[in-house]
Amino acid sequence: MKSVPFRIRQVERIESIPASDWDACANPPASDAEAGERFNPFLSHAFLAALETTGSVGKGTGWHPAHVVVETPEGRLAACAPVYLKTHSMGEYVFDHGLAEAFERVGGRYYPKAQVAVPFTPVQGHRLLVAADAPPGAREALALGLRALRETMELSSLHITFPDSADQAFLEHSGFIPRKGHQFHFFNRGYQSFDDFLAALSSRKRKAIRKERAEVQAAGLTIEWVTGSDLTEAHWDAFYAFYMDTGARKWGRPYLKRAFFSALGATLADRVLLVVARREGRMIAGALNLIGDDALYGRNWGALEHLPCLHFELCYYQAIEFAIARGLKRVEAGAQGEHKFSRGYEAVATWSAHEFADPRLASAAKEFFAREAQAVDAILADYAENAPFKKE
Repeated sequence: MKSVPFRIRQVERIESIPASDWDACANPPASDAEAGERFNPFLSHAFLAALETTGSVGKGTGWHPAHVVVETPEGRLAACAPVYLKTHSMGEYVFDHGLAEAFERVGGRYYPKAQVAVPFTPVQGHRLLVAADAPPGAREALALGLRALRETMELSSLHITFPDSADQAFLEHSGFIPRKGHQFHFFNRGYQSFDDFLAALSSRKRKAIRKERAEVQAAGLTIEWVTGSDLTEAHWDAFYAFYMDTGARKWGRPYLKRAFFSALGATLADRVLLVVARREGRMIAGALNLIGDDALYGRNWGALEHLPCLHFELCYYQAIEFAIARGLKRVEAGAQGEHKFSRGYEAVATWSAHEFADPRLASAAKEFFAREAQAVDAILADYAENAPFKKE
């Protein structure tokens, strides 16, 4: 490996890194004028440690922590990356099952691979975490460390999923193969209320949303926002039941352990928004969100009573109301979901970056990703043309 004025090493437990040191890299101070998210809760030491300490990642999960850290000669943390050795391709939201199957059909070994990501979280953000006062070259040293991990462990590939634009540009310049996707985000264009947002929509979309919200109101439910010290173990017990119901029906294998939610409440309560629906005092449905400095991130939802439009109300409309009330710039409501588009969420591009040890696999992936990007561009253009907002 190229000589650099840093020490690069692998860390299997994030708890072995002081939280203040990790967080200085993950969420360094930033001004309002800077692009991107000023605080991303998913990158925090508390969130990633909660996954590890509760067994949501680690032994038996196919997500084995192998974080890469870059230290100065004095031992100060200059940069780091959340890295996991993967023995499958689940929980990533950038799908490479086809590549894995094709490679193994010709005698290759696709797993294990290295994933630089926040597990189970399709949220864009920093992936090459560099302290604001890091010496020059720290980011380059981190990229070298990631490649060294792939090479020394003889992994098939290295995948950086959902990096922000700055990291993506650096990775492409460093020779990683780009891959383009898309999601749906709500953008708060200075709205003072939900009615202000509705007024920006076309008449047909505005009426459809009002009809859906009225249907939920007619069901006789009480909806509340719970955050901070108001979160209790009773809330987490109820939400875990909702989460397990959705997971069993949609995925077959829910990822997060019950203890994870308690850990989240213990360490990041002020960054948690739980939207809860009650019938006669009993919690029957809920949506879990995390709160950044600029965005609200919708993550999981579930219900014990499956009522028409309840999912849209708890996950999308309540999220919009909360973002407007808090002055947040956007709502990121997770991966996929074309149904979000007609409800005021706009299509945006997302990215990932990839490197493959086998030249044949690299060539095939590069060709496939290029064709895929053309299709994504066409999709984004179509969404832009048919946005649900009033025409100028």
